[in-house]
Amino acid sequence: MKFNYAKIFLLGFGFFGVSVIWGIYNAFVPIFLSEKFGLAPGLIGFFMTLDNIAALLIQPPVGAWSDKLRTPIGRRMPFILIGAPIGALAFGLIPLVSVLPLFVACTSTLLISMALWRTPVVALMPDITPSPYRSQANGIINFMGGVGAIISFLVGSQLYRLNPNFPFWMGSGLVVLASLMVFIFIREPKEYKLVENQPGMLASLKEVWKDNEHSALRIFFAIFFWFLGYNAIEAFFTLYAKNWLGMNEADGARLLGQLSFIFVLFALPAGAIGGKIGRRFTIMVGIATLSITTMLTYFLAPEVLTRVLTQLPVLGTVPVLGVLLMVSGAAWAMININSLPMVVDMTVLARVGTYTGLYYLFSTLSAIAGPNVNGWAIELTGGNYNIIWILAPIFMAIALVMMVGVRRGEATSAGLAGEPIGMD
Repeated sequence: MKFNYAKIFLLGFGFFGVSVIWGIYNAFVPIFLSEKFGLAPGLIGFFMTLDNIAALLIQPPVGAWSDKLRTPIGRRMPFILIGAPIGALAFGLIPLVSVLPLFVACTSTLLISMALWRTPVVALMPDITPSPYRSQANGIINFMGGVGAIISFLVGSQLYRLNPNFPFWMGSGLVVLASLMVFIFIREPKEYKLVENQPGMLASLKEVWKDNEHSALRIFFAIFFWFLGYNAIEAFFTLYAKNWLGMNEADGARLLGQLSFIFVLFALPAGAIGGKIGRRFTIMVGIATLSITTMLTYFLAPEVLTRVLTQLPVLGTVPVLGVLLMVSGAAWAMININSLPMVVDMTVLARVGTYTGLYYLFSTLSAIAGPNVNGWAIELTGGNYNIIWILAPIFMAIALVMMVGVRRGEATSAGLAGEPIGMD
């Protein structure tokens, strides 16, 4: 198995499509829920976790299923070809409906179909990439995902000004194009070595829990806590910008685009740094940096955060908050780029889909808890949207403590993942 940069860039179109959909969804669906349907912040927080509930129920077992599936087009590709077109259709219908039950039906269809194909498309990366290059490969894939997020926030915000339907229709078209690119240009390995009595997702989770060394358990809990801080902020950011800073929703989405822009620029360096100085240390530096930027955002006054510092091509005006978000984007890249490679290098190649599913199990549990915790915190503080910025560093500190005890997950010299936990 050789490392091919061009092939990884092409595979990145899959994550590109996923990022476009969720960027637009997270930026504008809360606005619809608040203004079109009049939901309170607590209910909006719950609604924004429905995608994660669907992912929790679907993604981990789908990852294990894809490990065992054998078809003429591969073990991951069938999920992509079914899930992506259905998701694109449902996504395009979301802004057209004005009745809440129909809105829920469209979003539910989107959530189920996206959950069906996300784990398989991500699991393709370690399928075709040797262990020493997985941080770099994940950097490339997240670079493509970041491009998708930039398009969703920056282009989406401009399209939203013209017509609220346009960002969703753009997302539908791009996700279909992205899935076709993956299908046309990526060829899965034809032979897979099956582990005898290959355990599924639940059996693998039990192995992680019983393992005396606890590295896998610690990193899974770290993943839970850092996503708890990050995802909740993302879900409420446009409402925070509107209600705390006095911005309109389009400008709030543009600020998120500035974070995503730096995430894209730093995705490849973050993978290279992780390969050079170690994935664990790189993640810990990212956690510490993100904790600092979120605390600063909480303590600085709105008039300071909105003070314009400069004007940049593509990004537009950059206020103080924009600078903090861009530093946060670099820190998030250091965390996010190196975490999945650590997880998949704790098992064997035949079980990569299962462990990718476990990665999404903990990140999804976090994404379910995060918006609810922050939504109720906002309500309990009388609509204080600034509260999300002080909860985030608390969760990040817990994640940092978890990472201190991780001892495995660095690149293996053999080029393949290590022995599976609980198996001699």
